[in-house]
Amino acid sequence: MIAIVMGVSGSGKTTVGKLLAQSLNWEFSDADDFHPPANIEKMSLGIPLEDADRLPWLGQLQATIDWWLLENKNAVLACSALKTSYREMLCRDPQRLKIVYLKGDFELFAARLKTRENHYMKADLLSSQLGTLEEPEDAIIIDASQPVDVIVRQIIQRIPGL
Repeated sequence: MIAIVMGVSGSGKTTVGKLLAQSLNWEFSDADDFHPPANIEKMSLGIPLEDADRLPWLGQLQATIDWWLLENKNAVLACSALKTSYREMLCRDPQRLKIVYLKGDFELFAARLKTRENHYMKADLLSSQLGTLEEPEDAIIIDASQPVDVIVRQIIQRIPGL
């Protein structure tokens, strides 16, 4: 089983994803680690990524998911996956892959981003991400304002077969 924990920057994808993976004894990966240097530089400068910037990154994520599925690995991937088309690229096997959407509002995420240190994603890109976001309808939707341990319990309860 693969769980993709998605949402905009500041939604808690990495924090939730790491704790979820630890709780289930699954592998964890952060999609941020797959970005090429050019994407990181753009975001560091406060320049929003475009689809053309994201396609090679999504291709790498797709290949990683394919490998996990081939190897029958259990994994959690923290990934923004903002658009439906991006999620369609990543959802290689709907029976063995679940999307978890950390939903919240601008104020919550902006406050979290302001306290973040040493991260290339700046708070001023949040509006761009929210503008790009196409909320999933076929995901496990979780209120991102809750404590992390509560969020992880809710995810575990809602993923079939766990």
